[in-house]
Amino acid sequence: MAGLNVSMAFFFLAVGVCQALRWLSKRLLSAGAYGCLAREVAGSLQLCTSCLELRMLFEIGPWGGGFGPDVVLTLLFILFAVHSVSFDGASANPTVSLQEFFLLESNLAATAAKLLAQAAGMGTGWAVTKLYWSWELTQFHLIQNMMASDCSSSIRTPLHHAAFVEGTCSFVFHLVLLKLCQSHPVYRVPALAATVTFLTYTAGPFTGAFFNPALATVATFYCSGNSVWDYVQVYWLGPLAGMLTALLLYQGNIPRLFQKNLLYSQRSKYKIPKARAVTHVEQNEPRQKRKGQKSNPEPRA
Repeated sequence: MAGLNVSMAFFFLAVGVCQALRWLSKRLLSAGAYGCLAREVAGSLQLCTSCLELRMLFEIGPWGGGFGPDVVLTLLFILFAVHSVSFDGASANPTVSLQEFFLLESNLAATAAKLLAQAAGMGTGWAVTKLYWSWELTQFHLIQNMMASDCSSSIRTPLHHAAFVEGTCSFVFHLVLLKLCQSHPVYRVPALAATVTFLTYTAGPFTGAFFNPALATVATFYCSGNSVWDYVQVYWLGPLAGMLTALLLYQGNIPRLFQKNLLYSQRSKYKIPKARAVTHVEQNEPRQKRKGQKSNPEPRA
């Protein structure tokens, strides 16, 4: 359990350092530079370091530390909830940034800046975590360093099935994200954390369940067993297709590409409220009666 305590301290340190970076950059940079660059760099750095350490615990913990996957999944739920609260609006995920672009919530320049910032944050997180592992503070890190030179691919299923798994994970994640985007954080944060935990539990044995192209790139692209094009198909094209499918199903269209709703009928924006309609009918009834009386006079005796 001593190794697990060291990992917990590393998680808290990573969150604290990234929170300090966000606090400092918010005061030194303009709102645009902070939102597109600094916030995404800090969020990607925080996400990458945490996920790499969790992945190491998931692979080595059951036989090197004596604890099962349930411990790692619990940590994943807690950490993703903490990330959702502390990210300050950052996505740290290229498919989420592209979703905002397709929804007309972000322009091309801002989206490109976010993607570059995410790549820089993930690269820095990978370098920091590798340096931290090289200190070999626990037996987990010692074993990880011995395995690092001969790491194997996270794709443990046929290529087409792996791309489908990553695409499905991305589809479910983005569908939940779209559904809960306007919800109160009290409901949104645990729901997203539970979704990520469930997807990791079900899809992890097949592909590692990254459904984040930037995170998958730094975590597995350098490992042997598959070509770069194989990794691109599974970890880039799969999540992108899943995001677009979720957006099309939820919106009925993709606003950046076309305005016409392909799946759902368009309802008129101008509707007469029921109360006003009833009042309008009641006001017309006496007029119709008076007209009827004039057109059909009663016969005189």
